[in-house]
Order: sequence, then structure tokens, then C-alpha cells
Amino acid sequence: MSRDSALLPPGFEPLLPYVEAWSLAGAARRAQRRIESDETERAAFYAAAKDLVPAAIAHLDRKPLAQLDASETRLMNLVLSFAHVALAVEVQGDAEARHSEFRSHFTITRASADS
Repeated sequence: MSRDSALLPPGFEPLLPYVEAWSLAGAARRAQRRIESDETERAAFYAAAKDLVPAAIAHLDRKPLAQLDASETRLMNLVLSFAHVALAVEVQGDAEARHSEFRSHFTITRASADS
């Protein structure tokens, strides 16, 4: 097993190229990453993750949050980032750039995902 493959649980290797950019702790950091990303970055991450998200959620649901190891925590942060990206890709589409202008005026101070 390579050091990189240990970054995520087995079976989620296709997401390894996205760990550094998208596996971010905190809703504010994930929202900021979405704002800073471009359409190509979002589309690539979305395409790589969309079919793996159901398996990731099933994997993560096997344990309480407090018992997740580091690789599982990275996977959870990827799934949470995917929620931000899915909104941009599936709902806002071409209007994402216009929406990101206004989002920069909102500050996330607390989110249930950060608990």
C-alpha cells in the first residue's frame, strides 16, 4: 500500500487526486474553496465523486463520528465538499460565477457539519 492510498479508505482511490484541494475541515473552508474554484475544477471533482458518494456515506455510517480514523475523516470532508460542488454543478450551472460574487459577503460562523 502506498502512502497516498492510505489517505483514504480502500475503495476510494479515484478520489486521491482531490484530497489536498477538497478534503477540508470546516464549512467555511469548504465554501471558500468552492468560491475560489473554477468550473473545470468543480466539474472534475464532481465527476470523480458522484458515483462514489453513496458508498462513502455507507462506509462512514458504520461508525460514530468520534471514532473515524484520519482516512475516514478525509473521506467525510470530501463528501461534505461534494455537497457544495453538487449545488454549483447541478443547480447553479452557468450562474455559479454570478452567485459566488454575492457569497463572498456572507461569513459562515458555525455549521452543523462542524460539530
